[in-house]
Amino acid sequence: MNRQDLVQLIRDRKSYLCIGLDTDIQKIPKHLLSHADPIFAFNKAIIDATKDLCVAYKINTAFYECQGIRGWESLQRTVEYIPENIFTIADAKRGDIGNTSTYYAKTFFETYGFDSVTVAPYMGRDSVEPFLAFPGKWAIVLGLTSNAGSADFQQLPAGNARLYEKVMTTTASWGSADNIMFVVGATQAAAVADIRKLLPDHFFLVPGVGAQGGSLKDISEKGMNKDIGLLVNASRAVIYAGNGEQFAEDARAAALAYQQEMAGYIV
Repeated sequence: MNRQDLVQLIRDRKSYLCIGLDTDIQKIPKHLLSHADPIFAFNKAIIDATKDLCVAYKINTAFYECQGIRGWESLQRTVEYIPENIFTIADAKRGDIGNTSTYYAKTFFETYGFDSVTVAPYMGRDSVEPFLAFPGKWAIVLGLTSNAGSADFQQLPAGNARLYEKVMTTTASWGSADNIMFVVGATQAAAVADIRKLLPDHFFLVPGVGAQGGSLKDISEKGMNKDIGLLVNASRAVIYAGNGEQFAEDARAAALAYQQEMAGYIV
């Protein structure tokens, strides 16, 4: 999905909600365990209940990889089931060089058909550029993350800036606002306004709203640009809003609350 289509989708739906399908087989409703593929059965119900309220789904591959081949099959079924007009994110946090990164990109862009993949930039330019060679696809680069450990490296001084600022501005120069996004955690709202000044045109993928305590209001007021420029992710707060027979209806209610709040911030 290209930038123009993504921006139009956001404006049409008055939503910049990304729903994280971080599906833990230990947490899904017990009645689904009798299905041949319980993870996909859960994801299918969540997608059916929320697909008109969100603009993106993010699949954290760790929850699937740990299941071996069955997990990868669940992942593939899930990606194929997501409507084509909704942006898809492989939250895989890959980061290597040369042919290895090229094959990671092929895995998620060609084999599984994702629109984007999260990328760790620690190894530098040759770990990111292979992901930028696929037209219409996006690299979502880790910038300032929502976890407490972001202070260990990301927030260290680097000359007259912070390390995360150097990483983000340098990485931005390798591509464009049409194929690079950045992860900016919602729990880092105090820094978002300054990051937006550094990167006025790029989209930010924003985890940390909901269960992690980030404020949708703060991140929206400080992070929006002329194209909205945000994909705010909610995972547990939506998909585990309920755990009984009505889990999908509960997930829809949670997603609707986010969408309605977002609609109020879109001008």
